[in-house]
Amino acid sequence: MTVLVTGPIGSGKSSVCRYLEALGHPVYDCDSRCKALYETVPGLKLQIEKELEIPFAELWRVFSEPGKLKLLEGIVYPLLVRDLEEWKAAQLAPLAFIESAVALGKPEFLHLWDKVLLVTAPSGLRLSRNPLAAQRDSLQHFDTELIDYTIQNDSTMELLYAKVDKFLETL
Repeated sequence: MTVLVTGPIGSGKSSVCRYLEALGHPVYDCDSRCKALYETVPGLKLQIEKELEIPFAELWRVFSEPGKLKLLEGIVYPLLVRDLEEWKAAQLAPLAFIESAVALGKPEFLHLWDKVLLVTAPSGLRLSRNPLAAQRDSLQHFDTELIDYTIQNDSTMELLYAKVDKFLETL
């Protein structure tokens, strides 16, 4: 079984995934794998610069330019989907996790998991954890019909871990 761990920026999904890894579960982190693809796929950075017409070092600009973000996604997502499919095929564990803030709202990813865990936190708390939370919220979409479980992360790490343990028991 593969579970997508998603949630808005600053919600604690990375903390949940680090805990799952500490318990021995494999976790595919879409953000770090995407960055690895930038470094390992020959010509990818050059293609991005050419098609987006911005220097790769200024890739952060796409978050305020929806057209360029869409172009970037069109270039990178097929590579990320293939990488994720290969990762999944190599897993021997009965339970694996995918961490992504945006995959739930992207149709090309929807076939890659069996269940969805949404990690949430109050907006003020998320903003205190990551100042970019408010800016990036509009880029994330959480179709509630696709969410199987929700963990509210609004207290201590110990309580968060207890909630993850309870979630694992339900699986």
